[in-house]
Amino acid sequence: MYIPMLDPVIVGKAIAHFRKQRGISQEVLSGLADIGRSHLSAIERGERKPTLETFYRICTALGVKMSTVIVYLEEELEK
Repeated sequence: MYIPMLDPVIVGKAIAHFRKQRGISQEVLSGLADIGRSHLSAIERGERKPTLETFYRICTALGVKMSTVIVYLEEELEK
């Protein structure tokens, strides 16, 4: 039985992509999103999956809609 799963590495790369695109450091983004820098780092490395709440806070801190990041994720998954 196939159970589809979202690759945490792709999620992390997407978050890192938008963070770098905006020229924000992990330290600044983690402060704006009110999460620990080591937590954000682990998410970006694909070692942890963000909860929906954490994903929302990261996107809000980046000034990007969650749907924009989701579309980017879907495009990356199709590659």
